[in-house]
Amino acid sequence: MIIAVKYLINMEDITVEELKQKIYRNESFVFIDVREPEEYEQANLGAELIPLGTLPDVLPSLLVHREKEIIIHCRSGARSGNAKLFLVSQGFTNVRNVLGGILEWERLYGLHQ
Repeated sequence: MIIAVKYLINMEDITVEELKQKIYRNESFVFIDVREPEEYEQANLGAELIPLGTLPDVLPSLLVHREKEIIIHCRSGARSGNAKLFLVSQGFTNVRNVLGGILEWERLYGLHQ
């Protein structure tokens, strides 16, 4: 338990402003959207769609990214926060949740990058 808390402290969440800068600078990171397919179809930021409920099923394919920076988003930040906790519990060491999710992105930038 102490180790998980340590990881959470070291893995700061990310604001949409920081995310936009990472995208603009073409930085390397794994970008995951944990919303449902119908939400993704309405609007998306180009992240890989992995609905939260399917995350345990696709975990084996994500293991190659265990040490990489993983940025997760959803609609508001709640589901992606849960996804972050799940991945940390599975040994992932650099997972960040987008604070405010796509709603915050839309509020600040609209849905066209």
